Amino acid sequence: MSTDEVMDAIAHIEEHRQKIAKEASIAAASNEALRKLHELLHRECEAVQAHGPTAGRAANIEALTAEIERVKTLAGAAGEITRPTRVRPQAQKPVRSDQPHNRPRNRGRRTMGRSSGR
Repeated sequence: MSTDEVMDAIAHIEEHRQKIAKEASIAAASNEALRKLHELLHRECEAVQAHGPTAGRAANIEALTAEIERVKTLAGAAGEITRPTRVRPQAQKPVRSDQPHNRPRNRGRRTMGRSSGR
């Protein structure tokens, strides 16, 4: 089994991810959780290189890898749901080349207070 410290760290990261997902967005929460999980995995891999492989370290790496994959699938599923689809409007008026694009709207109007007879 993986060590209690790594399991506690994974649980803490998951709790924090859920809290951030409620406050901000699922994508932001998942990105932060993935960053923390990758840091923890990197530390475990360094410990294996420094102290040699043990059953506990191998289980830690396996648990971290599984958690990373789970968070990636959560982030991917959330990204597909919230990703906006761009639809081009079908009924656009064609541009007429004989008329200027920016016609003044108040052409021919007089300002208020000006009398017509002077």
